[in-house]
Amino acid sequence: MFTIPDDFLHGPFGRLDALDAGVPARVLEGVRFRRLHKGVYVHRDHDMTWADHVEAARLALPESARTTATTRLRQLGFSLGNAWPLHFVVEGDLHLELDGVFLHRTVKMPPSDDAGVSVEAAFVALCADSRLIDAITMGCVLLNKQRLDLGLLDQVLTEEKWRRGVPETAYVLPFLDGRCRSMKEAELLSYVVFAGMPMPDVNVAIEVAPGVELTPDLRFAHYEQVVEFEGGQHQGERGQYLADIDRYALYRRHAVPYELVTKERMRSPKSVVRLVHHALVERGYDGPPPHFGEHWDSLFRPITDLVRRLRAA
Repeated sequence: MFTIPDDFLHGPFGRLDALDAGVPARVLEGVRFRRLHKGVYVHRDHDMTWADHVEAARLALPESARTTATTRLRQLGFSLGNAWPLHFVVEGDLHLELDGVFLHRTVKMPPSDDAGVSVEAAFVALCADSRLIDAITMGCVLLNKQRLDLGLLDQVLTEEKWRRGVPETAYVLPFLDGRCRSMKEAELLSYVVFAGMPMPDVNVAIEVAPGVELTPDLRFAHYEQVVEFEGGQHQGERGQYLADIDRYALYRRHAVPYELVTKERMRSPKSVVRLVHHALVERGYDGPPPHFGEHWDSLFRPITDLVRRLRAA
């Protein structure tokens, strides 16, 4: 039996590379390998990761193809929604169908490195196909982590107005808030703002006692009301879990009113807003109640629809 070189046991590879390394064609077509795409194989015992699938698609596409949109952002550590399909972009009018891959075509490639397009270009591509809430949450975190350069983004919006996603990105920009450290914080803030609630402070440290500072996710300073998001990682990571217990104990010890918004509660955005509104009323808020009208509904619509409606107005 032919001994397979180690390089071809632990990830996807191209057919030509295997042949050049001395792997016989009959072995590639045998039971020890699976074909992922035309000319791309993997050993049957290898468990494919998401990154492996990206590499397999890259091997099946022209060398000039680059990851874009959510795929590029996921590569950089910013995950949003479903990981599939994979998004690649290529210059020219190439028509090629790959399972699990959406191939974007452009007349001019955006700035890229060896793996994918720039963050700015990926964000523009994301805005072209996403709901407003998804683009806001991604954009806020990219700004907070200093990964989105607004100067470079403005160059795209002003110099390449023909590029797909530019009108949608311009629509999203006024809603981005770089104070949000996580997508869930940005989502929570968006719900509050789009329902017409008062604008809270975001991640601003408060002194609850001499020498004791806490940094709540949201704080409505006029009403001294704190709102914290409690995500799954807070329970799954022991260190974070213990830190949360200590933080909430300090809130209670120093009589700081706070509300917890869990990931389960976030599945019902209107309920989250009503929870915040009730907490504010308890603290003396007598302003208008949450309004779930057209502005609120826009959060959950594709940005392309919102742009189209704006142009028709």
